[in-house]
Amino acid sequence: MNRIRRGAAALLLAVTLPLPLAAAGTAVAAPAHPAAHTASPTAPAAPTRLELPRPTGPYAVGRDTLPLTDTHRKDPWVPSAGPRELMASMYYPAHPNTSGARAPYMAIEEARPLLEGIKHADALPPEQLAATRTHARTGARAIDGKHPLVVLSPGFTLNRATLSLLSEELASRGYVVALLDHAHESFGTTFPGGRTLTCVACDTVNKAPEKAQRKLMAKVADGRAADISFVIDTLTAAPGRHHAPAWRHSAMIDPKQIGTAGHSIGGNSAASAMAADRRIRAGVNMDGTFFAPVPRSGLDGRPFLMLGGLNGHAPGDEDTSWLRDWHRLDGWKRWLTVRDAGHFTFIDLPVLGAQLGVTDPNAPLSGKRSGEITRDYVTAFFDQQLRGIPRTLLDGPSAANPEVVFQKP
Repeated sequence: MNRIRRGAAALLLAVTLPLPLAAAGTAVAAPAHPAAHTASPTAPAAPTRLELPRPTGPYAVGRDTLPLTDTHRKDPWVPSAGPRELMASMYYPAHPNTSGARAPYMAIEEARPLLEGIKHADALPPEQLAATRTHARTGARAIDGKHPLVVLSPGFTLNRATLSLLSEELASRGYVVALLDHAHESFGTTFPGGRTLTCVACDTVNKAPEKAQRKLMAKVADGRAADISFVIDTLTAAPGRHHAPAWRHSAMIDPKQIGTAGHSIGGNSAASAMAADRRIRAGVNMDGTFFAPVPRSGLDGRPFLMLGGLNGHAPGDEDTSWLRDWHRLDGWKRWLTVRDAGHFTFIDLPVLGAQLGVTDPNAPLSGKRSGEITRDYVTAFFDQQLRGIPRTLLDGPSAANPEVVFQKP
């Protein structure tokens, strides 16, 4: 598999097949037809209740859902649809013992096209995935004070819910998180009123020749960079006399402490957003090809973390964009690779897949360790770079994390 083209929809589909719900070459059995049970009085086992790991920070977690529309830009994939639309899940630190219902993981209407897109519609009911137990609560009472903002962008074709684990963890440690879905760039994103938009961008990329695919993926990264800046504008704008803040807790955001991170093309978008918006002080790319390159002039000395799989994103591997852009980064930087990791190691899917008893033999790192490594290194980075809290975890290899390799090309 050519890792450089991993962001293109056609290849992402191939990459997703072994992960996370079935091991390569191993099918997860679909529920049997009811007739198959007539010979036995034994009731079928209840489906496994999927659950996100409990956040480790001192705060409870609140979550709101916020639709946003950038009226100054047209939708880049369906111009006739009108302005660019986004969906944001807003995570925030809340008071302990806060009330409120648990926030849903994702809508069934989003789970169904996701499972169909990764060819697992027969292996896992969408209702089971959508019912994944979260720890964030709707209507939770926010804590006082000002808090850093981190904007997260998911991988191409993937719903924003796939970064829920990291979002809850950051919020539990005192961050406000804006977790985004970008219209027409995921298998399914449900908007208010019940509209579920599908991945028009995937079809566009799939139909293009390889060279054109790379340009289109750069377009995705640059478009998401503009989305990130728009979200920052919206969330940090002072309320005017004639309009309310875009989000009910906007006042808790510290506009001088802003970071961004993402998985796959979302990670490339984090770098592109930093290049275009000096308000963003720090960024993280999780296993994403830099289709849109870091500028030759760098990022004005701002810190950046590259976190990827050892097989594919080590120096000398097929994705040469990491080595190229590593040399362009002109501030504090780390290039970390993880042994036995796959492209999806840094999102929720391996964590949930492990609860079904399956792993990918091509990426044998356990779901538990996948979640822990992502959680610990990304939060340590933002603690150090946005809050000025030194984190020795970022200084070099540690016995507690033997899978993590510090690259120094």
